[in-house]
Amino acid sequence: MSDIDLAAYFHRIGYDGPRTATLGTLRSLHRLHPQAITFENIDPFLHRPVELEHTALQRKLLSGVRGGYCFEHNILFMHVLRAIGFNVSGLAGRVLWGMPEDSITPRTHLLLRVELAGQTWVADVGFGGLTQTAPLLLETEAEQQTPHEPFRIAWDGRYFRMQANTGGDWRTLYRFDLQEQLEVDYAISNYFLSTSPSSHFRKALIAARAFPGGRYALANNRLTTHRVGEASIRRELASADEIIEVLRTVFAVTLPDRAAFEAALRRENILEPKS
Repeated sequence: MSDIDLAAYFHRIGYDGPRTATLGTLRSLHRLHPQAITFENIDPFLHRPVELEHTALQRKLLSGVRGGYCFEHNILFMHVLRAIGFNVSGLAGRVLWGMPEDSITPRTHLLLRVELAGQTWVADVGFGGLTQTAPLLLETEAEQQTPHEPFRIAWDGRYFRMQANTGGDWRTLYRFDLQEQLEVDYAISNYFLSTSPSSHFRKALIAARAFPGGRYALANNRLTTHRVGEASIRRELASADEIIEVLRTVFAVTLPDRAAFEAALRRENILEPKS
């Protein structure tokens, strides 16, 4: 998009490098984006609509002190890459994280395909607590290092499977193919995830942000700090004030409506003692 504010995006993620469509640029942007812009689902959690139009994304993720979920992150990233001059298209994934490998799930994840110098790369700056911090070459089975976990792309004869090595085990995040998706396709999944009573994004609070050498993850009132090569540290947040402060300081997120947020915590019994 010609009207994407690249200066605002670069300022938001702390990038001051070249504005050229090279692998170095792609890697730098992919590393910085998940460290600067938090993955969070506050709007669906508050039962508010999620807008995917590019001006709304810029208003929320760039000028607003907010993050978003996969559609918001990766659509914004796609527009930024196109404005720089990258050949990029959208794909869709079926999330398998925490599920059996043969689960049948809908196409509710957005990832990007980047064609560069005769090679195909997979970019994804919006998969929550295991968001890639580097683009991956579409090369099956080879382990690929990132600034955080090792990743690989497996092939099962029909689909690619995005996998990350966590705790010494390879675990599948999602499966995907190379059929191009358009923004109108994402609008359907986005509407379901942000409005359906069965969507987990409406019922649980989620936030995640990478930092050099580790990741922060918030699941309802549990804050986890993961550092590469170290045991994870978990902390239970006992009040709405604590959760709001963690969102502000750890995840750099400002709530759009504190009263509505506290009401949502009560609605989902998030601060109730667990038996």
